[in-house]
Amino acid sequence: MADIRLEGVGHSYDGGRTWALKPMTWTWRSGRAYALLGPSGCGKTTLLNIISGLLTPTTGRIWFDDREVTTVPTAGRDIAQVFQFPVLYEEMSVYDNLAFPLRNRKYPKAEVDRRVRRVSGMLGLDDHLRRRSRRLDPGRQQIVSLGRGLVRSGVAAVLLDEPLTVVDPAMKWTLRSTLKEIHRDTGHTFIYVTHDQTEALTFADEVVVVKDGEIVQAGEPTELFLSPAHEFVGHFIGSPGMNVLPAEILDGLVRVGRAAVGRAVGDLPAGPVRIGIRPEFAVLDSAGSTPGVAGRVTGVDRMGSYDLVHVLVNGHDEPPPAERDGPPPTERTTGRTTGRTTGRSDQDGNAGHPLVVKTEAGSRFEPGDAGFVRFAADRAFLFRDAVRCGTVAPLNGRGEE
Repeated sequence: MADIRLEGVGHSYDGGRTWALKPMTWTWRSGRAYALLGPSGCGKTTLLNIISGLLTPTTGRIWFDDREVTTVPTAGRDIAQVFQFPVLYEEMSVYDNLAFPLRNRKYPKAEVDRRVRRVSGMLGLDDHLRRRSRRLDPGRQQIVSLGRGLVRSGVAAVLLDEPLTVVDPAMKWTLRSTLKEIHRDTGHTFIYVTHDQTEALTFADEVVVVKDGEIVQAGEPTELFLSPAHEFVGHFIGSPGMNVLPAEILDGLVRVGRAAVGRAVGDLPAGPVRIGIRPEFAVLDSAGSTPGVAGRVTGVDRMGSYDLVHVLVNGHDEPPPAERDGPPPTERTTGRTTGRTTGRSDQDGNAGHPLVVKTEAGSRFEPGDAGFVRFAADRAFLFRDAVRCGTVAPLNGRGEE
């Protein structure tokens, strides 16, 4: 095992005209479980392949502890890598596929058998050890591939590139728990590439969020959810993601349209900002006894254990009057979902901004209801150029909602 240190590492596939991975300096600490999270095409796999030696970076250097490995091929890095789709010898049995990396390195026969049976037991492969790999379904083949990556000891790191893509959804929960157990038992450094926030948040000690070839934030799952440092993190993590509203700082107050929603905290000059608030920390009231931004309900998603209330806020000090012809037009009315609109204008011609509020199940709200949206203390953040620059404090200064 080793700390994996990147110094100014970047990669371009077109001679530097564009960067799949923008030059970065970063350290993966030995023994940690990391998730590399981001959308398709953001540079996750490029970064993983640079660490493993499948790609030589366009710029920068790579260190395993004090040993530079920038130009060292994969075989010389002692890395275990699992790819998105099964990589097996199809005519070999499952046992022989698992044993192959160990036999190739001249492990004693008894040690090979011990390790193969330990990994097969963890991954639920005991009943398949004598079967040829080509006779397994794709999901089971991928589990064998996963076992091949985990069977060795003393590797510098285990790199996992979307390893559960072809695995049946019902098995993913079990396998993620198994991977965490294996990580605890072996102490290997794990770097797990995924675009699935659930996989990332349930597996990793630390989640590294990537956008457009660069790391925008890294931290423990709770930190990324409660304290996003970038608008993209707030949007990408959470279901649904963070609401973002255009606002303005004026005389130290944060205003959405004419409505003052709080005080700006941070060394912030006056001017435009964007407020980020998660649906969990937005509160919808039918009365305006406390400061908030007025709006009208456009739809309610009845999710069973909770409701998602869609509101079109107008930035006024009071809700818009009810529309003559009943509630706003709906995009759909199916199942337990009622109504929804986005980007509408109110009756005065002011553009509205859609926002989602998460409430208890069985909320009383219906399309057409007027109300005020306010923000939980210390849970509304201010962004400029997509980067967090401050927070919104309550107007009364007491930390109350």
